[in-house]
Amino acid sequence: MARRAGKPQRPLSALLLACALAVSAAVSAADADELRPYQATYKGIWQGMTVAFSELKLEHSGDSWTYSSRSTPRGIGRLASGVFPPRQVSVVRVGAEGVQPQSYQSSGGERARATDLTYDWQTHRVTGTYEGAPVDLPLTHEVQDDASVQLALMVELLAGRTPSRFLMIDRSVTREYQFARDGEATLHTPLGAVPTVVYRAQKANSPRITRFWCAPDRGYIPLKVEQTKGDDVQWTMEIQSLVRQ
Repeated sequence: MARRAGKPQRPLSALLLACALAVSAAVSAADADELRPYQATYKGIWQGMTVAFSELKLEHSGDSWTYSSRSTPRGIGRLASGVFPPRQVSVVRVGAEGVQPQSYQSSGGERARATDLTYDWQTHRVTGTYEGAPVDLPLTHEVQDDASVQLALMVELLAGRTPSRFLMIDRSVTREYQFARDGEATLHTPLGAVPTVVYRAQKANSPRITRFWCAPDRGYIPLKVEQTKGDDVQWTMEIQSLVRQ
């Protein structure tokens, strides 16, 4: 997420984050979906223009899941590389306590904005670099990165639990993001008309709000992600295709 003053933040998992945010308390465990590999493409809109296309993949191998995103700029899209980073890869494990990140890498179009994190669950520390800043932080089950937070939310909701917050790594600190349900809407997409539940995420003391339009019948994967600041739309990501295994 781009977090410099005056610039919009990247999607919580660049959408990316970040993810499945909708689940009803009335849904029983027997009715719940399961975490499944998928591939999706999104259109990235910035300042009212389509500036990027992003491909997201969730892959499963052994006891690990790999979540990756790749964004290709279009037109003036290179100016929005901080919003739609060219590449993100997060490797996680999923257990009884939810998602445990193992590693995270991202490129921001410039070497100085690259991120490389390693999670050590024996020492409970996360170390590495975040956009050139050294990272050495305590590691708890609430700590996530820009990509792993999407899977963390998905796993919690598919288990019938609705998380209220996560701690996101932001350079050399962690910052709290709070989540809440924000209504329902039917989206008209290339997939057809799809009912969604809308959730919102907001960093403590930030004027920016990120909303996720999540489809219960698509495994709670977000079909649209949008960040606003007051009445201004900072950026939007809209689903173009989705294939689940």
